[in-house]
Amino acid sequence: MGGGKKRNDNAAVFSQRGNNESLALVHVEQPDALAMVAPIVSSYNERIRPVLDAMENLRRLNIAKEGIQLPSIVVVGDQSSGKSSVLESLAGISLPRGQGICTRVPLIMRLQNHPLPSPELVLEYNGKSIMTDEANVSHAINCATEELAGHGKGISNNPLTLVVKKNGVPDLTMVDLPGITRVPVHGQPENIYDQIKDIIMEYIKPEESIILNVLSASVDFTTCESIRMSQSVDKTGLRTLAVVTKADKSPEGLLEKVTADDVNIGLGYVCVRNRIGDESYEEARIQEAMLFDSHKLLSKIDKSIIGIPVLAQKLVQVQAMSISKTLPEIIKKINEKLANNLSELENLPANLTSVADAMTAFMQIVGLTRETLIKILLRGEFDEYPEERNMHCTARLVEMLDSYSHDLYGDETMQFLMDEIQVLEEAKWIGLPNFMPRIAFLTILQKKVRGIRNMPIGFVENVWDYLEDVLITVITRHCHNYYQLLVSAKRAAQVLISKKKQNSSNHVKEAIEMETYTDYTCNSEFSQEYNRLMSQQEAFVNEVLSQQQPLHVNLEGVGRIDVAHLRQYPLSVLNQAFDLKVRMISYWKIVQKRLIDTIALHLMLSIHRLVNCDLQKEIVKDLLSPSGGGIERLLEESPSIAGKRERLSRSVRVLRESKVTVGNIIDSIGNYADF
Repeated sequence: MGGGKKRNDNAAVFSQRGNNESLALVHVEQPDALAMVAPIVSSYNERIRPVLDAMENLRRLNIAKEGIQLPSIVVVGDQSSGKSSVLESLAGISLPRGQGICTRVPLIMRLQNHPLPSPELVLEYNGKSIMTDEANVSHAINCATEELAGHGKGISNNPLTLVVKKNGVPDLTMVDLPGITRVPVHGQPENIYDQIKDIIMEYIKPEESIILNVLSASVDFTTCESIRMSQSVDKTGLRTLAVVTKADKSPEGLLEKVTADDVNIGLGYVCVRNRIGDESYEEARIQEAMLFDSHKLLSKIDKSIIGIPVLAQKLVQVQAMSISKTLPEIIKKINEKLANNLSELENLPANLTSVADAMTAFMQIVGLTRETLIKILLRGEFDEYPEERNMHCTARLVEMLDSYSHDLYGDETMQFLMDEIQVLEEAKWIGLPNFMPRIAFLTILQKKVRGIRNMPIGFVENVWDYLEDVLITVITRHCHNYYQLLVSAKRAAQVLISKKKQNSSNHVKEAIEMETYTDYTCNSEFSQEYNRLMSQQEAFVNEVLSQQQPLHVNLEGVGRIDVAHLRQYPLSVLNQAFDLKVRMISYWKIVQKRLIDTIALHLMLSIHRLVNCDLQKEIVKDLLSPSGGGIERLLEESPSIAGKRERLSRSVRVLRESKVTVGNIIDSIGNYADF
């Protein structure tokens, strides 16, 4: 008896919490179980009906796609726990039976009390509505399930709705889910448990869901998989109600189980006896009442937590409390989502309806694109792309130029003087002694230029590849609302970059070729560097040829040099080679700076021209070409914008209908003084 009192206290806590958070829809007196043998309809169905109808309308509008969850009673249980029997008892109709998983898709059961001469049953799925009757409903559900989940024993998350309009049923909407099984049988996929778990978790995870956990009296509740799943999302148990089936088959210890509540069922337990054999539903209720009244063990259970009528009453009460709690939040979310979608619609670009509109939009977009490029390429500003380092263009271009400069400066310490000695040997001629032949200098110069000629070309190609990415990023940002212009502008940018890249390559090749024909500079740094290095000649040569025979000699401005290989040459050769080396080091620094400066200046000029005139000309040229289709093509809206406009418009329609529906709920609540 104490167990029943605890369950009622928990339910009262839930109800009080709901009343504190929002409007209380109903006031419920616990029914006397024996007085409610038939029908099991709630005493306040006519009050709750409009609210449930409105909730069903919201479901039909598929408002869940808008991110708005609706309150629902989700029925879960291990396989063969008696889920189908409980639902049959509540609805008074027969559901599919058999071995293994009978419920292979989410079955939304919408029970509506109607004083009809005969029940009306309708199946709704895949946009279809199919009338059926009590005799054929099980077969109709099986056929619909096969259409949704295929033949065999697999499952699907495509829901099937069964509307039952019948005299005496409680006004309830419940979602019956596949029974939990760990071991796949023949015809089921190996991951059947994971598939079922994923479906169950999707339905029970939302805070708006009330979990109806169906447990068999014959099992240890703490080991039930359905309990573990519900506890994982409802640790306090405040939205979990348990119905214990097969009480007649396992009465021993049942009172202790529901009294101890080792699994924390916050909304309490209801113990039931389901229909057996050919019993009618009315006969089953009579037998159930007699069982709990006369059985020596079951009669000790509090009457407030036994029987299908009590379960129906509790479910209707819980459903009403759930709607009461969530209704304000639903209204708030609908209004917020509607306002956001309307704002997004307003911010979408207006449909262009004339050539004048298209031309105006074109000029505005090209102007914005040019302004962005001026900021990031010429002025070094990056406020439009603060977090995108790749778009901080002046910094990235300087990094690329520094890397290129470093590559041009080779290591002068390797095999020091050997190139000069070999060239001098080949450049011997009849003439004055110790006279430096010019051909020797030009030969080494040409060799060094050939060694680095690919670096400047690779550098400018990398720069233009980078600039192409930047250009496409900026164009996409400003043109994304106008698909045809975006396509044309991207194509124009790629063509323009290709031209620029070729022009820069030609410029670099010409600059490199000039360096191979003659040696000339008016830069005074050549003489200064030459004199500085030549001042170390005597000391360097003497140290190389000294009796100490050092392995290395430091040459200021060059570095630490291996010298063992130089001892085989006479003083005159070393002096002449050192002179030639120093001339080349001094002159090569001039060449390097010339190749860096001239390419940098050329690139900056090319970028200025690209930003200020070339890009706009190329876009206009492409747009007016046969492939561009002319300015009129701008009148065609991009697929992404058209799709977004359609999606937002559809969402706004749904949310507006939902707002009207919820408004009607508020109106209906206002018609009852005790709501």
